[in-house]
Amino acid sequence: MYPDNYRYTKDHEWVTVEGDTATAGITHHAQEQLGDIVFVDLPKVGDSCTQGKTMGSVESVKAVSDIYSPVSGEVIAVNDSLSSSPEVLNADPHGTGWLVKIRVSNAVELDGLMTAAAYQEYLGGSH
Repeated sequence: MYPDNYRYTKDHEWVTVEGDTATAGITHHAQEQLGDIVFVDLPKVGDSCTQGKTMGSVESVKAVSDIYSPVSGEVIAVNDSLSSSPEVLNADPHGTGWLVKIRVSNAVELDGLMTAAAYQEYLGGSH
């Protein structure tokens, strides 16, 4: 359920990196806790993101939750399909439900993120 090549945050975001480009989204656990997602507010291309700081929000029938950037850098792409089909986040949060692509400015930050095994262990502690 949680791809091994991704890294995870305690705030339930995931990130995968190719070269200096990070693709980020919310985890299966996050979308499950939120319920049916009805709206996604994402940063714009060119915006700066700082690791651990809010970069947008996800609204479900239950609540609005902030999305925190898993890495620092510049937003270079946004998943525009989510504005018309936010339910993709529920259906495929680790794939077509990606949120943004970020040009990573500090790759060392990735070392502080959890592996899939560590994230699942973290979830086992009922966070």
